[in-house]
Amino acid sequence: MESREPVAGRANRFPAYPVRQLLRFAWAELQSCVFAAAVFAGLLVCFVVPLPVASYDALLVWCVAVTLGFWWLGLESWREVLVICAFHLLGLGLELFKVHVGSWSYPGDAVTKVAGVPLFSGFMYAAVGSYICQAWRRLDLRVSHYPALPATAVAVGIYANFFTHHWIVDLRVPLALAGLVLLRRTWVHFTVGPARYRMPLAVSFLLIGLFLWIAENLATLLDAWAYPGQEQVWHVVHASKIGAWALLVTMSFVLVATVKRYEGVLHHVEESSVSPGDDPRPAST
Repeated sequence: MESREPVAGRANRFPAYPVRQLLRFAWAELQSCVFAAAVFAGLLVCFVVPLPVASYDALLVWCVAVTLGFWWLGLESWREVLVICAFHLLGLGLELFKVHVGSWSYPGDAVTKVAGVPLFSGFMYAAVGSYICQAWRRLDLRVSHYPALPATAVAVGIYANFFTHHWIVDLRVPLALAGLVLLRRTWVHFTVGPARYRMPLAVSFLLIGLFLWIAENLATLLDAWAYPGQEQVWHVVHASKIGAWALLVTMSFVLVATVKRYEGVLHHVEESSVSPGDDPRPAST
């Protein structure tokens, strides 16, 4: 991660300044995860508190209420709610297929289960989309040298491979390599306090994938779903899932970036191309 603040300014504040910046960044990240936190809060309540209805049914009502509440409170724009709905549908389609082929299962009963899949499950994918949307706003994210059309093609291939690898050769490694090549010059720019930073976009995908893997372990511990072998005794999800989550984040980012491009808040404006006194960041909508 690179800072765009002058070196002299950073040196005068060391070591208090880096600590403050780290705390600011952590706080912004926590705020960006508010939708995911709400989903986990629902899972925890359903795990600890006996409910008069099935847990999966209660979670569906809770997730719908959270989505509508975020929109009503202005935490999500109507475009972002549409993105969340798109993630829900894409995730639900993937869940229906994966449960059908036995990749994982949902052990509990519920009225709102379709083909063994509770309808609330799509909101766990929606939480990823909500995080990206929230982080985009709170950290003033922009990207530079972003190849939109090739990245979209890779994202479509990633989603398709989640289905097709059950019948043909698994292409996740070639798709991951293609993504790395395409994004080798792509940086994500973000603001923390008074400073502007940048990070390789591909690195951010891997870091988010790592945190999603940690969240997945917590979710399976709370009986949200179970992988083969976890039905009787819980165990840590295999670390290879970090790569799968990083690929899913790639697909998620492409969808959000499409919306942000329409809103005019996708591309980073180089400082050298901005006149003194101008604001290099487009206004958010």
